[in-house]
Amino acid sequence: MYLATERGLSANYQILVRRNLENFSQWAKERHSCTSNSGITIEHLSAYLAKRKKDGIASSSIRQIIVCLKIFFRYLCSKELIPKDIAEGLLSPRPERLLPKTLNEKDINDLLESISTNDPLGMRDRAILELLYASGLRLGEIISTVLENLHLEEGYIRVTGKGNKTRIVPVGTKAGEEISKYLEHGRPKMVKPKTSNHIFISVRGTKLSPSRVWQIVRERSKKANLKEPIHPHQLRHSFATHLLSGGADLRTIQEMLGHSDISTTQIYTHVDEKRLKNIHKEFHPRG
Repeated sequence: MYLATERGLSANYQILVRRNLENFSQWAKERHSCTSNSGITIEHLSAYLAKRKKDGIASSSIRQIIVCLKIFFRYLCSKELIPKDIAEGLLSPRPERLLPKTLNEKDINDLLESISTNDPLGMRDRAILELLYASGLRLGEIISTVLENLHLEEGYIRVTGKGNKTRIVPVGTKAGEEISKYLEHGRPKMVKPKTSNHIFISVRGTKLSPSRVWQIVRERSKKANLKEPIHPHQLRHSFATHLLSGGADLRTIQEMLGHSDISTTQIYTHVDEKRLKNIHKEFHPRG
């Protein structure tokens, strides 16, 4: 009743809390012969969490167990069933920061070169993927950008990203060529009377949806026979990683990606370090 009425937790979350507490209770009885809540100590809690971690439980699941224990012991303390809340001092492990998946330069080339531009859709899809990789745009940015913000002669595109912040990003020679081809020969064949001024449109002349761009990227990666289907953000990750590998400084990459905090951009230094370690391990005699 407490979880539902006072904490307002969903039925599924109540089940989760109960399951975690039952697992802990069983462990405490079997390992330390604890038969009452008053016999539990902070050392018991720490030992239980250490065991769960040793069992290979993910950090996210450990954090979940800690939340359940804190809810329970806070409740016991509020009802004066134990003298103090022993779980209050438990510290949750830091969230695991997964390295972004990227494509190597060969995969990028195979992907882009596999797209035939003999029809309007091929021209559009090639231009989309070229721009995603050449400029590192977010999915929302590439579908929202309008024609007047594209300056191919000057070689840049103006986009509005998170926080409604506008930035200017270079387009690149090859991407510029494919976009020009699409705008001249592909897009006009898809334009309808009520078509908006968005750069990339559907066969019905409407603005592309995020799910449609996801589908385009996945379908094109399958046709290119990549090891696994990819998503649009992987091209953004590849853009940043390849710039860093080529010698670009982190501040410049931050500006082009539109990150407000450089700590977000620093994840790519770890990606590059991992790549270098793998190369060293593969090719060095004592790697």
